[in-house]
Amino acid sequence: MKPGLAKGTRDFTALEVSRRRYIINTLQKNFELFGFQPLETPSFENLSTLTGKYGEEGDRLIFKILNSSINEAKEDKKLIMLSDFQKALDKPFNSENLTDRALRYDLTVPFARFVAMNHNQLTFPFKRYQIQPVWRADRPQKGRFREFYQCDADVVGSESLLQEVDLVQLYLKSFAELGVSVTIHINNRKILSGLAEYAGITNKLIDFTVALDKLDKIGKEGVVKELLERGIAQESIDKLDFLFTQSDDALENLLQLKEKFTGNETGLKGVEELETVITQSLSLGVDIQNLRFDITLARGLDYYTGAIFEVKADEVQMGSIGGGGRYDNLTEVFGVKNIPGIGISFGLDRIYLVMEELGLFPDEATSKVEFLFANFGGDEILEALKLIRQLREQGISAEIYPEAAKIGKQFTYAEKKGIKNLVFLGEEEIKNVTVTYKNLEAGEQKTVSLEEFLSK
Repeated sequence: MKPGLAKGTRDFTALEVSRRRYIINTLQKNFELFGFQPLETPSFENLSTLTGKYGEEGDRLIFKILNSSINEAKEDKKLIMLSDFQKALDKPFNSENLTDRALRYDLTVPFARFVAMNHNQLTFPFKRYQIQPVWRADRPQKGRFREFYQCDADVVGSESLLQEVDLVQLYLKSFAELGVSVTIHINNRKILSGLAEYAGITNKLIDFTVALDKLDKIGKEGVVKELLERGIAQESIDKLDFLFTQSDDALENLLQLKEKFTGNETGLKGVEELETVITQSLSLGVDIQNLRFDITLARGLDYYTGAIFEVKADEVQMGSIGGGGRYDNLTEVFGVKNIPGIGISFGLDRIYLVMEELGLFPDEATSKVEFLFANFGGDEILEALKLIRQLREQGISAEIYPEAAKIGKQFTYAEKKGIKNLVFLGEEEIKNVTVTYKNLEAGEQKTVSLEEFLSK
């Protein structure tokens, strides 16, 4: 059978792994600079943990795991999968007889589950970062995969808006170090709730936000059409028409909302919170060009209750490369109340594509062997291995060509692997306690003393 990859998955070459590691190391360093500590959770969760947390569209994209062949409730534990599956077919597809576990869809809900289980042992505010793969049964396309990594930073146990301000700085510092120019789009879920109240469609809040979140993909006409299909009256849509003609001045847009939200307590609270985050960020030196109030940003997830973030690259046409928000009620669904939280995520795979397209990866992002020792056979091999061991003890990568092949073949091997230097340690060099090496990038060849070689 001809081998192939499952759709939406990828193999990663040495070059790709090195570059991905460069991004991860940059993010990890900044996470820890901002006081976050590492955490890892299992690759799959109970299905009940995940469902109902991502909205109707998100729930459809959860990868469910078929139950194993062993039914642990049975004493004999020998029921085969075919029998269990046949029994499950006689019941609704979502029956727990068929599946009760699923691959994690994101890192936030598993984190909330962890907090709910361990809140008595945690010190609040609790700050964690997590870098692990997630899975979504999505339609694969450029920048969208079924298996991909998320890099999250979350804070739970604090309602302070200083967390939002800090996360804005974390985003901008991290992307600046990666060389990626970005704009952080920001909104507040309370503003969206206020808009629904203003338009008289409070009972259609989820329908409203799911449709609005698609504005950049389907345009105004597409959003209006979907709102009508979701049962929202034309009169309400007309009241919201101003959403599609916002100015570039964030504070001016907020002032306009204040006027429309007169007597609208939820909406005014959202405006107040967003105004605080924006003005404090600007006071800390954040460029207004990098922080944009986007009133149509909804991110169709049910669990956001306050600030909503989405990050987009300025120089490449790509979907969001980061996002997040405040989710004050998330742990409540696990039986633990009054633990507010906020978090952001970096999309590793899309960040990689952006950096690759813009040529932003530095040389040090590529893992290469520094020295390849030519293999002449005979006694020279042992001397080469001794010198290789000394280099490795200094933290310098080195290897010897495994066979005593023609020197041209060894040259070709070094060039194809991107090895920087080819070392010749033959009879003459051993006799004179010298080393001859050729820098393959510069094309220069030198013979130096063994002592000088090791000191360099």
